Amino acid sequence: MAAVTSFPQVNDIESMRFDVDKLTYEIFSILENRFLFGCDDSNPKLHVAAQAPVDGDDLKSGKHNSGKVRILSIDGGGSTDGILAAKSLAYLEDFLRRKSGKPDARIADYFDVVAGSGAGGILAALLFTKGKDGSSLFTADGALNFLIKNRRDIFRSSDGGIFRRVFRSTKVEKLFRKMFGECTLKDTLKSVLIPCYDLSTRAPFLFSRADAYEMDGYDFKIHDVCVATSAEPTISGAVQMWSVDKRTKITAVDGGIAMNNPTAAAITHVLNNKQEFPFCNTVEDLLVVSLGNGESDFGAVNLNSSPAAFTRIAGEGASDVVDQAVSMAFGPHRTSNYIRIQGNGIGAKSRGQKTINILEKADEMLTQKNLEAVLFKGKKMIENTNLEKLEVFAGEVIKEEERRKSSLLPTVLLKQAFPSPRTSSASATTLSTISSC
Repeated sequence: MAAVTSFPQVNDIESMRFDVDKLTYEIFSILENRFLFGCDDSNPKLHVAAQAPVDGDDLKSGKHNSGKVRILSIDGGGSTDGILAAKSLAYLEDFLRRKSGKPDARIADYFDVVAGSGAGGILAALLFTKGKDGSSLFTADGALNFLIKNRRDIFRSSDGGIFRRVFRSTKVEKLFRKMFGECTLKDTLKSVLIPCYDLSTRAPFLFSRADAYEMDGYDFKIHDVCVATSAEPTISGAVQMWSVDKRTKITAVDGGIAMNNPTAAAITHVLNNKQEFPFCNTVEDLLVVSLGNGESDFGAVNLNSSPAAFTRIAGEGASDVVDQAVSMAFGPHRTSNYIRIQGNGIGAKSRGQKTINILEKADEMLTQKNLEAVLFKGKKMIENTNLEKLEVFAGEVIKEEERRKSSLLPTVLLKQAFPSPRTSSASATTLSTISSC
């Protein structure tokens, strides 16, 4: 099939959606999936879609089985250096396996979008980069063990001068290069968003799988992405890197400076990306889990504290603001379509504690009854513990996965490339329908 490099039909139909009735819009969508996106005539779902009666109530509601986009968002390192989020993911993956009856199920199988900052960006890369067998490179337990083993090398403050900083940066770069090899953003399984802060432009920079497919100048090696989002938030800790085609250069520091909690960026990406999420129009069409990494007790912080301590204060404060805004945006759906996992009161000195103590603290946080942010009204205690919320959410994403097996319409149309230019000179870009065609 010839390569498809642009899709004006999708945009044209989207711009006319207020001028045509819902049924006509859905018919055109099905026809596009059939002819434009390469779905075969033999696909039984297309024949079912053409013959099945359309329920009037579904059309009025605008739902017609179009489903919900599932988003995973992971904060920067916080007071646990990513351990709380990693433990949360390990429990979530276990819930998914037990509830689905699939012992080999992985986090990437049940989410359409992942956004991660700092330690969260590293976790996103570990869980959503494609391995040699075609599945994700790491299980959630494997990603947790990776952070446990390398936590001090990746997140240790480098206060010992320029030589120590250069040595640390080189060691971390080698670690990620060994882990991810030559994989790029195009080698991720789902839509991936990982931020850093670019000192060259003095603005946030968002590494995006979708952008990598739009333009080669935005495709970066995964090991560079991990170095960028976790780079020490100082001038001397900044790292320079280039896109795969050497057209784009950035000078990166910690993604937590740009957006410690990337949930809002992920939601905005989905709602404004009609090419990949054609039927997602409001927060009602989303299932979002946002994972924090522990809020510190900053009682010990004073004017003599390090700049890194104040950076963490700013990052954690920004995370709370994002949580409040997102929670309010979901309105009555915030208890069913949006959950926030966060731990409180770990203590300002915990970053220097042994990893075993951090693990114990993370487990303790997951048994907490969390606080729900209410905009301009502070926080209130909710009934369920963090673990109970994760278990309920696992059931919801599994229901969405099962729903898609009999869906008439695609929920996600994810850009794909095959084969990789690194393994063959022949390369083409097309769209692959996830869980539909």
